[in-house]
Amino acid sequence: MLTQRQLFLQHNAQTTLEPLLLEFVKASGMYLYDTEGKKYMDLIAGIGVSNVGHCHPAVVTAVQQQAASYMHIMVYGEFVQNPQVNFAKALSDVLPPNLNCTYFVNSGAEAVEGAMKLAKKYTGRSEIISCYNSYHGSTQGALSLMGNEEFKQAYRPLLPHIKFINYCHLPDLDLITNQTAAVFMETIQGEAGIKVADKAYFTALREKCTATGTLLVLDEIQCGFGRTGRMFGFEHFDIVPDILLLAKGIGGGMPIGAFISSKEMMLTLATNPILGHITTFGGHPVSCAAGLATLQTIISENIVAGVTEKGLHFRKLLQHKAIKGIRGIGLMMAVEFESFEVNKKIIDACIADGLITDWFLHCSNAMRLAPPLIITHEEIEKACAIILKNIDAIA
Repeated sequence: MLTQRQLFLQHNAQTTLEPLLLEFVKASGMYLYDTEGKKYMDLIAGIGVSNVGHCHPAVVTAVQQQAASYMHIMVYGEFVQNPQVNFAKALSDVLPPNLNCTYFVNSGAEAVEGAMKLAKKYTGRSEIISCYNSYHGSTQGALSLMGNEEFKQAYRPLLPHIKFINYCHLPDLDLITNQTAAVFMETIQGEAGIKVADKAYFTALREKCTATGTLLVLDEIQCGFGRTGRMFGFEHFDIVPDILLLAKGIGGGMPIGAFISSKEMMLTLATNPILGHITTFGGHPVSCAAGLATLQTIISENIVAGVTEKGLHFRKLLQHKAIKGIRGIGLMMAVEFESFEVNKKIIDACIADGLITDWFLHCSNAMRLAPPLIITHEEIEKACAIILKNIDAIA
């Protein structure tokens, strides 16, 4: 009889030829448990997903209760479904007034796709600007915005009229003109190795977009919902986007994404033609129930308040001559080493020691630190001890 790992390799489509092949049977809080009962501390939160930890009781209860009431009953946008309504209203309550209307989708990439359509429809323009070393998803439109040719050259031709600028490089803002529909930008560049721009840059970006009638679309798919030490990353820079993209951490482990804008702007998708953007499973009631429970948990447990200090605790402890630097904000950090080869050996050794981490798509010599926001100081100390132990052994 074939094992689960053998069946996985035989019947599940592969994203690489060397998957980790870890087989887990349970997840709770900060930890994952494999088939042999070994416990792993999760320092990447499923790549920025489990902000409130794995299987938070409030999220599990919300999922169970909603699943017992109803699951899919109609494609998105036709029936009034309380989980969608309640989550959209709750998001509006914690966002600036112009971000008051949410379109729920299934993932971050779908949020990007919907926002691209919205920007073109609302402005009547076709040009979109993105950043080098950006990551916005792997669907055709989102891939067109990726600022790394290595990962998209095999899939050309992609969307036309896409231009690229350097993140946090003021002179490049001159490329934004009255022909530009939108600038798509990660508030914090994720797969580039956690690059954080300064307030002056975002002020200039916002002013340039406003002056040219260009929509500013901020991708907070990784950095949203408290990861940076604020509920939303843009709050650090005193600006407000025209369209906000969310996914990953907003569902508490359930699949959901969203693009959010003003009611006026969103209405452009409802006419000429009608059904300008449609999705069967977007805003699935179980996912929306999980999302609302996640948001309520972050607020009621005041989780965001401790994020900045926890990030500083990591930085204080991770001192080693092999560490070339630590970039980031809050619990979204990149620990840089000399090379990918050194980084990968340390990552593999940490995994063998029960600590899950990984590297970045466009910055392979840096280790990702993005744990659930509920991580304790004691767990941070334990995690850093494991990392330092393996740095000593390898570097």
